[in-house]
Amino acid sequence: MLNVGRIEEGFVLDHIKAGEGMLLYHDLKLNKLDCCVAIIKNARSNKMGKKDILKVECPIDLLDLDILGFIDHNITVNVIKDGEIVDKPKLVLPKKIVNVIRCRNPRCITSIEQELTQVFYLTDEEQEVYRCKYCEEKYGEK
Repeated sequence: MLNVGRIEEGFVLDHIKAGEGMLLYHDLKLNKLDCCVAIIKNARSNKMGKKDILKVECPIDLLDLDILGFIDHNITVNVIKDGEIVDKPKLVLPKKIVNVIRCRNPRCITSIEQELTQVFYLTDEEQEVYRCKYCEEKYGEK
């Protein structure tokens, strides 16, 4: 059995779909942080069969919970202080996301004005549909 030590201050992202831990690592830009990160792939899970886990030893305020909620709002976040879980913030689909995804509509103003901020709004929470602020193009990769 693999044993990854406990962390004193940071956060643990649990219940990540198996095989998506590395994608999450890059999407959250954890590679840019100067801290200790453990990525556990394909761990056994009673609930999911297999799952990935990320253990990050840095303050939680360095993590963008909106991006995490957009990627997968079913991930469990455990905030660790002095080696103990002190908070479990619930992830939700953000109402607005900025510069996380790009509009694919070639006629959208964001295709012409490259420096323009990419803004998407949640238009259907049940279906998890996001639409571009400028052209209302539906984001289609979720």
